[in-house]
Amino acid sequence: MKKTFTILALSLLPAFAIAAVDHSAHAMHGMQGHEMHGMQGHDMSTMTQATSAVGQPGDPANVSRTIEIIMDDNMRFTPSDIQVEAGETVRFFIKNVGQVPHEMVIGSIEELKAHAAEMLAAPGMEHEEPNMITLQPGKVGGLVWQFDQPGMVDFACLIPGHTEAGMVGKVEVI
Repeated sequence: MKKTFTILALSLLPAFAIAAVDHSAHAMHGMQGHEMHGMQGHDMSTMTQATSAVGQPGDPANVSRTIEIIMDDNMRFTPSDIQVEAGETVRFFIKNVGQVPHEMVIGSIEELKAHAAEMLAAPGMEHEEPNMITLQPGKVGGLVWQFDQPGMVDFACLIPGHTEAGMVGKVEVI
């Protein structure tokens, strides 16, 4: 059943991607010529929920600030510790300056661990959900996320071996 759902969801991906790019194009005018992965509003993963303790997909029109995140082959995010206010909508402008693919996935530690296990079973999985982005070497992209409530929110690169090597970060929501 899960495989059927995934195939069905993937078959609908082009329609969602076109709609999302059209919706996000105005808000992303400063990123022209760059990839806009992760700006889609569809939900293909059990990790992405409409609302959760880690927040929800943000409306690009409500972005209060942009935070640049660098991913590199030292298996690090720079910065790896971020502070935001509860209710704030943030655009993450993400750059992969490495020579291998990297990703940024926002979630609770439990969600990240569960999805990491899925990634082990499906190497090469790429993400275009609201809380996930996979970037090839030298590419850039973005995520827009609203942090709803105070607490700690985790993010990590779930490509097998990357989290274990220390490619993790935290967002403190105050």
